[in-house]
Amino acid sequence: MTSRRTKSPTESVSLRETLISAGLEPNLADQLDKMPHRVVQVEPRRPFREPGSPRDEVMFVRSGILSKFKTDASGRRQIVALRFPGEGILPRNGPADYGIQAIVRSEVMVGKAKDFDPIVEANPPMQRFFWRLVQRNEAIGYEWLVNCGRRDSTARVAHLLCETAARLRVDEGERMQNPFTQQQIADITGQTSVNVNRVLADMERQGLIKRKGREIEFTDWPEMRRVASFQPAYLTI
Repeated sequence: MTSRRTKSPTESVSLRETLISAGLEPNLADQLDKMPHRVVQVEPRRPFREPGSPRDEVMFVRSGILSKFKTDASGRRQIVALRFPGEGILPRNGPADYGIQAIVRSEVMVGKAKDFDPIVEANPPMQRFFWRLVQRNEAIGYEWLVNCGRRDSTARVAHLLCETAARLRVDEGERMQNPFTQQQIADITGQTSVNVNRVLADMERQGLIKRKGREIEFTDWPEMRRVASFQPAYLTI
């Protein structure tokens, strides 16, 4: 990848067009786009939803990134999932055992399950669409499990950056605005922020990336993918 344009998660996306590009029929995308909802600006400094709170709502990310997180008995945080622009968090029965917090300042469409569920239940093609998205999120979760459980520290960070570039649709010739702090990378990859800092510096010395502020240029994309063991097919289920 060469350096021209910088892709950022703060760029807003059209929910309707995103759903259509993901395979949903236009008339069904229109129904979701017109569903009663509110648009919320979510700051990253504190949780948007605490663990244990009800999940009788649906969320779609218009810009920014949301994370799902869990904490252990000592309060240490593990980020267990991310939702990028155009992606969502579906309703569920009862409270959820994970919290939700923004990675960067995010704009989120929030609707009620009582409005969302009847639309989905009345349209089998929409049910199949969301089932496919659930399968995709499951595949991402499996990849994260392997990443934290079996890959070394460099491969973990490289894989996260590769996946982020793919989910942000960073094209050849574009740079990526890194949305993560080093602590957030640590909370995703199961490391310390000190170790993440060392890994990023090592990757730069090896010629895999160049950094300028929060911008990342992938200077050797094939080698980056090899180091990360990144095979993006799991993102296209």
